[in-house]
Amino acid sequence: MKEDNFFLGQIEDKIAQCENKFIATHTGFMDLHQQSLARVFCKKNFVQVFTQKQEEVPEMAEERPALRTLFYGGYEQAERVILLNLPGYADLKNENPLVIVRAKVSEKSKSLTHRDYLGSLIGLGMKREMIGDILVRDDGADIIVLAEIADFILQNYCKAGRVSLSLEKLDIFKLIVPEAKVREITDTVASLRLDSIVASAFSLSRGKAAEAITRGIVFVNNMETVKPDFQLKEGDKISLRGKGKACLREVGGKSRKDRQYIAIEKYE
Repeated sequence: MKEDNFFLGQIEDKIAQCENKFIATHTGFMDLHQQSLARVFCKKNFVQVFTQKQEEVPEMAEERPALRTLFYGGYEQAERVILLNLPGYADLKNENPLVIVRAKVSEKSKSLTHRDYLGSLIGLGMKREMIGDILVRDDGADIIVLAEIADFILQNYCKAGRVSLSLEKLDIFKLIVPEAKVREITDTVASLRLDSIVASAFSLSRGKAAEAITRGIVFVNNMETVKPDFQLKEGDKISLRGKGKACLREVGGKSRKDRQYIAIEKYE
């Protein structure tokens, strides 16, 4: 696809700029499909990818590689991330392109949803690639954005739906990450095929699960996976666009009917 090729060209350019000019570079926020493309590109081109956890280890400051590439969204479990390239001298404290816009609603206002916040931001004319995860709480939300767009939001974003908001810009390290709500699902499946596990995790028929997989909207460990018969293993993480995330937490023994016992964590 032309769009995919154009996107991969941007990835290549950003990495080259960091290597050749010794400056930090980054993409916009990527959806799951783009993240999958970027991960494959990095693997094929021997680009070493670091995690946020690795980047924050004190030993990293002593001897940094000339180029460090991260899939970074402000916190480890972020769904929407940028591809961030850091030269040897830089770290997340002095070259961080993300900030928080913290939105608060009055106590008397009704609670707002993720859709309320995102819809009103898009209504301002903002591109989706400028906006990262939106972490919703009862009294408001932490909205992760590219630093370059934060002032525009502060000046123009006053309501989500009909609810008035008060805003402040904060350092990304002041992010409040809500505790994840997890529901455990126990089931039996004929095999550990991807379509079977997706059907169980997201309450779909086997046919609907297979259709979603072939459409390219199912991701295993952040990689787009289009084969319904792909075999999963214990610990694999699954994302279904529009439906959420799950993890195949445990694979047990067999039932009398030779079906596999499984335990799935579904993130609400």
